[in-house]
Amino acid sequence: MENDFLKLIKSRRSCRHFKPEQVTDEELQAVLEAGTYAPSGHNLQNCFIVALQQPEQMKQLAELNAKIWGITSNPYYDAPTYVFVFAPGDSGNAFQDGSCILENMMLAAHAIGLGSCWINREKQMFDTEEGKILMKEWGLPDGLIGIGALALGYPSREFRPAKPRKEGYYRIIK
Repeated sequence: MENDFLKLIKSRRSCRHFKPEQVTDEELQAVLEAGTYAPSGHNLQNCFIVALQQPEQMKQLAELNAKIWGITSNPYYDAPTYVFVFAPGDSGNAFQDGSCILENMMLAAHAIGLGSCWINREKQMFDTEEGKILMKEWGLPDGLIGIGALALGYPSREFRPAKPRKEGYYRIIK
């Protein structure tokens, strides 16, 4: 069985090489809106999505993420937009709900010709005093934790084909 959506899923790849130009407001809105349609436990829709295009804050967060990771390069691959997902720390579904949002946004980005890459260490980043200050500046409520982020922009390279899927990846039990 094959359809356009299954082809989209199979062709999406992580993008680690971005053009410097910024995504359009319309494209960003489409990606963010796709995130809002992700499933959430009990349909609480209690996550928050923040798109960041402010250069000084982007530099600050790239440096913080790199420090946590123990590298010196930009963990967001110099993408022109970073998208962060937060969830209530006391939610039993925080990481599940946030992960669904991130996946929806990656698929939407790919569908409209943008590249994205899931970035980690946001929980650690926003547990820092520096991270908490930014969350306050962004108007986020207390008690949230960072779930993950996307580096988002126009790809500057062609994507490689998918690697073959591993043998025995799934099972059907009847």
